[in-house]
Amino acid sequence: MTVTSAERPLLDAHALDADAVLAALVADAGGLTTAAAQERLASHGPNTIPEPPTDPAWKRFLSHFDDILIYILLAAAALKVALGEWVDFWVILGVAVINAVIGYVQEGRAEQALAGIRNMLTDDAQVLRDGEWGNLPAENLVPGDIVRVSAGSKVPADLRLLEASNLRVEEAALTGEAVPSSKAVDPVAAGAGIGDRASMLFSSSLVSAGQGIGVVTATGADAEIGRITSLLSAVDDLDTPLTRQIGRFGKQLSLVIAAMAVLMVVIGKALHGMPAGELISATIGFAVAAIPEGLPALVTITLALGVQQMARRNAIVRKLPAVETLGSITRICSDKTGTLTTNEMTVRTVVTRAGEYTVKGLGYNPSGSIGLRGADVDLAARGDLRSVVTAMSVVNDAVVAEVDGHWTLVGEPTEGALRTLGMKAGFDPSTYPRTAVLPFDSAHKYMATANTTPEGHHVVLVKGAPDRLLDRSELQLSASGAPEPLDRAWWDAQVDALSSQGLRVLAAASRPLATASAPDAIDHDDLTGLVLLGLCGIVDPPRPEAIRAIATCHEAGIKVTMITGDHAGTATAISREMGIFDESTEAAITGAELEAATDEQLRTIVERTETFARTSPEHKLRLVRAFQANGEVIAMTGDGVNDAPALKRADVGVAMGIKGTEATKEAADIVLADDNFATIEHAVEEGRRINDNLHKSVLFILPTNGAQSLVVLVAVLFGLTMPLESVQILWVNMVTSITLSLALAYEPAEPDIMRRPPRPPGTPLVSARYLPRLAIASVLIAAATLATFVIGRVMTGGDLEIARTWAVNTLVLGQVAYLFNSRFLRESSLRREAIGGNPVVWAVVGILVVLQAAFVYVPVLNSWFGSAAVGVFGWLIPLAFAVVIFVVMEAAKAAVRRAETR
Repeated sequence: MTVTSAERPLLDAHALDADAVLAALVADAGGLTTAAAQERLASHGPNTIPEPPTDPAWKRFLSHFDDILIYILLAAAALKVALGEWVDFWVILGVAVINAVIGYVQEGRAEQALAGIRNMLTDDAQVLRDGEWGNLPAENLVPGDIVRVSAGSKVPADLRLLEASNLRVEEAALTGEAVPSSKAVDPVAAGAGIGDRASMLFSSSLVSAGQGIGVVTATGADAEIGRITSLLSAVDDLDTPLTRQIGRFGKQLSLVIAAMAVLMVVIGKALHGMPAGELISATIGFAVAAIPEGLPALVTITLALGVQQMARRNAIVRKLPAVETLGSITRICSDKTGTLTTNEMTVRTVVTRAGEYTVKGLGYNPSGSIGLRGADVDLAARGDLRSVVTAMSVVNDAVVAEVDGHWTLVGEPTEGALRTLGMKAGFDPSTYPRTAVLPFDSAHKYMATANTTPEGHHVVLVKGAPDRLLDRSELQLSASGAPEPLDRAWWDAQVDALSSQGLRVLAAASRPLATASAPDAIDHDDLTGLVLLGLCGIVDPPRPEAIRAIATCHEAGIKVTMITGDHAGTATAISREMGIFDESTEAAITGAELEAATDEQLRTIVERTETFARTSPEHKLRLVRAFQANGEVIAMTGDGVNDAPALKRADVGVAMGIKGTEATKEAADIVLADDNFATIEHAVEEGRRINDNLHKSVLFILPTNGAQSLVVLVAVLFGLTMPLESVQILWVNMVTSITLSLALAYEPAEPDIMRRPPRPPGTPLVSARYLPRLAIASVLIAAATLATFVIGRVMTGGDLEIARTWAVNTLVLGQVAYLFNSRFLRESSLRREAIGGNPVVWAVVGILVVLQAAFVYVPVLNSWFGSAAVGVFGWLIPLAFAVVIFVVMEAAKAAVRRAETR
């Protein structure tokens, strides 16, 4: 079929005039016929976002076996089947399956981000078909359809405006702008960003005021929100630092295990002539001993405990590895609106000829005061201030009210800020009853009302863009409260000064009416010879706690970058106020500059600035990739649909729980229950604590495997009887990893945790500085186990099962001793904090003693694991060796401390 222009998405509709757009779409202002619409629907498909294929549950479950260490474990289980050792097989297989179940339950989830975006599409639309207006399901819209929208409507598809009347649209979810965008039919520049395309309406945005008619230019996946969806589905999840570390460690360990197993087979056969079956069992025992099969469960459970801790601090974790990754974050890339700021417009400054008033308070909560030169003022005593507050409150349709303990707005954010200003000043707008209104429109950029004053006089009050009101003013209200000639240059300078601070500036003016009765209508001709009353500077203010959190992040070596769809001037001003910028840092980089930069150039750009403005979803995604290409670990925050692809690509995606869109929450790793940037800082601190404790746990569990493998290796090399069975090795690994190792997950944070730099991304799971300690601990525990085994055989007359049970007791109690060594990696454990500080330690030690007693004395466990009941010496001798291990390890730590202080 030949593709016509009507069947291609029209990408430059914003830059073409309305007639050209209609011609390109092979449409006209009279709408499509039903037959033509059906043909296009067959060609373009429904106005919905297609669902991508997802992995079935069985495949997601099997993915948790995709680990080289698990492969070795499963191979060992298969060999046990070949040897007919079914108990050993089921124990080994059970360990692998348990690890997979834990991972599947905690991490397995359906990909719902696309569903969240699909739910944002509207159900129906007002469409002109066959020359008549009617309601149709939005999914039936096609390019070329003529659609009508009005206040309260959700835009059903991307539209090029043909008519617009006072039309303003809330596009924060797409652009990040807190203030509704004014729309008009005139074309804009071809290179304009999403937020500057005033001639376009985008699917899923909300009409806040006015009416409009437009022609559909794109539907479904071709619409702007569809493009974001395609970006989201094309973004691959990155491996976290933890998964990369475990992956590298697993590969290195598997090579060592393979090499040592081959060596064992050669030596066992060549030097000692061991039978094949015995040699295979010994090799399996070595592999099982060397593999930290409890490591996946340890990591998962430790992270799950961290999830609970973080939930108490309003950070809801959706993906477990994100908990640990937070501890390695080097940069937080944050959206501005609603994340760093309150997303509630606030009047910060009022300027009159008498001075500049400072307004305190945030958002729509009317708590706050108004001050002049550091002192609070009374509205009744300040006529100049009262005049401005009166105009701004009366020429206003917003409603601010307290609902369930929270102050909420019905209406436009800017008017909500002005209404809140009046409430702070104690002004009651009902004392100025309205008799007529001239609504705001984008052509004139002001709104006016005719009102009756409390004294019974009639007056016209106006609020709007400063330049438009200055053009219509002849006088100004002087500092004394009397009219005087307008000083246009002075007011222009004030407007420039406020704008340079990132404030949105509105002016107020008035004119008395000489009519005897209240007018029931006013027009633009009534708005001449005005008296300019003053200016208001409005901003979406930074959260105070976010400013403190940014300072803490900087102290912790974490950079903060603002990436917003808002204007460059506003972004720069907010960045400087929050401490993201300093005076020596260049101004914000715009999306247009990012568009012109190559990927290589972008890597340089991101190193020299911390604020990016007028960005699109593609820009945010490129920025995150550029930071990652520079070796950084990125946390990306946001609340709009435009943030979702970047959140998914980031190492940690953080969504806002209250004001965030469903799509953003589903793409994120962490959701903030309170929408507070400070919670991110708390989450990073908690992540660092968990990171520290997780690595303590890993360093603790490895000597168990090291000692066990050494025991098996020595036995084969010297032709000795095996001191441990493979199932006994599994027992020790599992009971210590699910008890003792977890105790370290509850260790409190170190005092300097937020005063040190982030853990480098490339840091191995086990750093070189701790290798000597691991070697010493492994050798000590292995030597104690072998010695106990030999002593046990001598003292029990060669009873193999009892001697092996003594050896297992030594392994377990040696690990208990090493646990207390590990609570403090550098400092001595011979301190009061080792006894208290973490009560979980004693609880898990008690549990472990009970489990080990069951291993020794419960008959069914004796038959499964080849253990036997022992007497008092079967406990005292292992306990004595445990004390020796503790003392020697503390001596080794002391030697390291002395060496580091020289």
